[in-house]
Amino acid sequence: MSKLPNIGTTIFTIMSQMATEYNAINLSQGFPNFPVDKRLTDIVARLAAENVHQYMPMSGFPPLLEKIAKLTQQSYQRTVSPKDEILITAGATEGIFAAIQALVNANEQVIILDPSYDCYEAPILLCNAKPIRVPLNDNFTPNWETINAAANEKTKLIIINNPHNPTGKTWTESDFLQLEKLTDSFPNLIVLSDEVYEYITFEQPHISIHHRLKLWNRSIIVSSFGKSFHITGWKIGYLIAPEHLMKEIKKAHQFLVFSVNSISQAAISEYLDVVDVYSLGNFYQQKRDFFRDLLKDTKLELLPCEGTYFQAVSYAAISSENDLTFTKRLVTEFGVATIPISPFYANSKDTKCIRFCFAKDDATLIQAAERLMKL
Repeated sequence: MSKLPNIGTTIFTIMSQMATEYNAINLSQGFPNFPVDKRLTDIVARLAAENVHQYMPMSGFPPLLEKIAKLTQQSYQRTVSPKDEILITAGATEGIFAAIQALVNANEQVIILDPSYDCYEAPILLCNAKPIRVPLNDNFTPNWETINAAANEKTKLIIINNPHNPTGKTWTESDFLQLEKLTDSFPNLIVLSDEVYEYITFEQPHISIHHRLKLWNRSIIVSSFGKSFHITGWKIGYLIAPEHLMKEIKKAHQFLVFSVNSISQAAISEYLDVVDVYSLGNFYQQKRDFFRDLLKDTKLELLPCEGTYFQAVSYAAISSENDLTFTKRLVTEFGVATIPISPFYANSKDTKCIRFCFAKDDATLIQAAERLMKL
């Protein structure tokens, strides 16, 4: 008997496999196709000959923990304890899994805001807890009326994702005030804030849970070096949480991976001394603007993109097909792989929207746009 009877192959795997099968341009899965910073690869090459190949401490490489604390202070003016409040994880996904397994009990409830990334629900179900899927508004902003109506004394966790995958929307000051009101109403409610695209925002600066002093003691913030440094295959991220929550999360983490890849931790620790994370927003804004300009003469309607490296579009003016059928036809007939939005909803809601990843080199984006002009 399956513990996860309704969970199958992810849409990301399906679309990437189709991209390979049909030799299509892959703008589906969220990974860059341009080179990693040579400064980082040079560090890795040098470290490969050094003694950094054995287990790291369970919480993480101490110099890296110190660097993360310094980065958090610089970015958010928040002081965190490297020893007690930071955990290096095997990607953001493992961090999310460990946090949910550690903190959510059977029969408790977890609010997820749809459309939502697919790694949130499975660990909740494995806890014998209940995911409560609450749709965002049609413009992908939080609907606080429905969120408040969904919360009750059994609600252990609310998972937020800002900047938002798959839509590229970001939260406003007003949203955080509403979140704080919600936590005031339910003193045992914990916030799990997925902020893996925190350094990839555009016109408006990123507002983080780190900025919300009122929420520090009851929040877990998820970050990703893979997203920030174009090294998604390294699968390395980190959590920041108050000691009383982190103590529990570490208990689960130690039996998932114990410690994270040693050479990647040592390399990132050195790299943080030379890289400017604050240039990421400008780098990806140029990519976003370039891609949007390429698409402006297509029949696709460009939706707002405020952060991440994803561009959501509506194809309603082109076809009445459901988004899964439309994206498969995009691969087979036009040679471009994208991601439909409906799999991000519990009820597979079809909004006639699809998601492109623009974290690609210019030649790839130009070639994709040429094909999309034929729609």
